[in-house]
Amino acid sequence: MFGSRRAVALSKFVAIIAAFVLFLHLGIVLFSSRNNTTGQSIFDQWTNALSREKAYGGGANGEDQYSPTGVKPVKAALVALVRNQDLYGMRMTMRELEDRWNHKYNYPYIFLNDKPFTEKFKRGVQDMTKAKIHFGQLMPGTWGYPDWVDQIKAKEERDNAKYIKGHSESYRFMCRFQSGFVHKHPLLADLEFYWRIEPDVNYYCDIDYDPFLYMKTNGLKYGWNIAPTEYELTVRTLWNTTLDFIQKNPDLIPKENMFDWVRNSDGSYTKCHFWSNFEIVDLSFYRGPQYEAYFRHLDRAGGFFYERWGDAPVHSLAVSMFLKKSQVHYFNDIGYRHPAMAHCPSGSKERGKCLCDPQQGGADTFFCARRWRSIS
Repeated sequence: MFGSRRAVALSKFVAIIAAFVLFLHLGIVLFSSRNNTTGQSIFDQWTNALSREKAYGGGANGEDQYSPTGVKPVKAALVALVRNQDLYGMRMTMRELEDRWNHKYNYPYIFLNDKPFTEKFKRGVQDMTKAKIHFGQLMPGTWGYPDWVDQIKAKEERDNAKYIKGHSESYRFMCRFQSGFVHKHPLLADLEFYWRIEPDVNYYCDIDYDPFLYMKTNGLKYGWNIAPTEYELTVRTLWNTTLDFIQKNPDLIPKENMFDWVRNSDGSYTKCHFWSNFEIVDLSFYRGPQYEAYFRHLDRAGGFFYERWGDAPVHSLAVSMFLKKSQVHYFNDIGYRHPAMAHCPSGSKERGKCLCDPQQGGADTFFCARRWRSIS
């Protein structure tokens, strides 16, 4: 009898200890997730923890600074390089951004075009928002061929290209502009940050805080959402051209960076890059002497035209060379789809403020996303 009582008492004691350990673990998880943009705590894993953080603009609801005419806490804007014929796609993107986020924050939009915007386009996008909108045309010399490019050689590359957008001349103009000139446009002159947006994309999740304010407060320089590998044929010499820049400019390369994200153990190129159709950037980074020197080195090499260097690998190589990982932020909480790829936060199919299928938006499992998480 005493043995059975002792066994019952022991089992109760073990159960109490197990319950205590469980609640202690839950408390640690809740505490550690407080400032995690994924909001993945055990009790509110589908609720963004930052939505409760007033320091990051959480839960904005009619505050004067976030009114359409208010002075925002960050000088920032949503910026798109777009054509008049992209009106429907741009309206679709704006509808989702406004519904998910900007109807509460009213950050302005800046639309840039290599041609004058039509009145139809202007009216069409203005209908989608209460926020201010600015329209601008590209500056001379920022769209087209620089003087030193051999246009015959460039045409031969386009004619023989066997990769996506390989035959497009304007796509190469766009990549060069986004790499070296968007941050220099007069309409962006007073901005601290920009959020690049594109036509025909989806935003799956409510965003209940101010990403610009979050980045500024935490000293973040670059924010990303999807990270695939680049097509080898489009960047055949980009890696060696970058290594040549490093060799010639050792004084511009900080000792602490995240270059191992783009460099394999044997010294070869991983081809990892942040998909720059979504990026939130402290523009002082692009305007700084390091980035400017790197862009000029690439531009002189002609690879935007003799191959098809994209602005995404250019931006990503620069981020990897010049920034620490602590200055780069993965916006894992923002569900996003650009044609062909998507990121869907875990759990979004069943609960919460995101609506997407993680199995159809598995960018979080891509090699480059996993590699980013693994580097120090």
